[in-house]
Amino acid sequence: MRPLALGLALALPAPALCQAGAGAELWRLAGTTLAVPAALATGSAAAFWNPAQSAGAFRGAVAVDAIETAAEVGASGVLFGARLATGRLGAIGLVGGEMSIGDLVTTSTSPTPDPGSIPFYALAVGATWARRFGGADLGATLALQDTRLDVNRSARATFDVGVSREFGRVRVAAATHFLSRLALNDPSQDLFAGIEYRFWEGTLWGVPQSVVRVRYGATLAHGYGADHAGGAGLDLGGRFSADALILYEGGYATGGFRAVGAVGVTIGRYRLALARDSGSNDVGGSFRVGLEARFQ
Repeated sequence: MRPLALGLALALPAPALCQAGAGAELWRLAGTTLAVPAALATGSAAAFWNPAQSAGAFRGAVAVDAIETAAEVGASGVLFGARLATGRLGAIGLVGGEMSIGDLVTTSTSPTPDPGSIPFYALAVGATWARRFGGADLGATLALQDTRLDVNRSARATFDVGVSREFGRVRVAAATHFLSRLALNDPSQDLFAGIEYRFWEGTLWGVPQSVVRVRYGATLAHGYGADHAGGAGLDLGGRFSADALILYEGGYATGGFRAVGAVGVTIGRYRLALARDSGSNDVGGSFRVGLEARFQ
């Protein structure tokens, strides 16, 4: 299936490939393991999705997420984030990652693959900043993007902004993703939005400061049908968390449903997260393993 899809892509002229947002589709594969709407994601690596990340009580943090998709897709990659609180200037840091698909081959006059493989990857690295103004966290990321598909290669600079604000029990958030031009129909960029409500808080199973949250999010402005997501999360005093999300993914034609689940455990200054999605359309799920280290 992958050689056929790639063959169709290579038959297109280079401008059409860029317009299709091949690199952005690789990053969206990484996003399939998010068990919260992208706009509401938190943590150092989550600055990849929304740069408006509060430093909290920690002076600095470093995080790495490893992603692996189903064998039918064959994509894998890593996301990283590092930030340092600088007082009145807010938090500054680095964020980026790489996603790639291996085992892509070409054929000529027979089904037998030609020698060699076809490189297909997306690489991003940027500087990120966030600061709290009143009750709102604001953030921005300036990044460089590099995408290669066979002999076609493109590079661009992107500038993203994000905001997260709490109103009592409600938190709302929004962010651009890989914004390089002002357009509402560009498949190489996204607009994330989300809202979260603290449904319950108290002591659960002997753990104080436990919280149950419900969430809704949407991914918009990418030139095809919007993605919608709804879910809930349980946090046991910051020590253990469990999140679940049901998504409807829009498309150029018909969409489809997908589910994602994640758990996280905090031990001292370290936080380990595991996530997996259910897959869709007879394609297996993806999984993610993340580790964050926080420093006082």
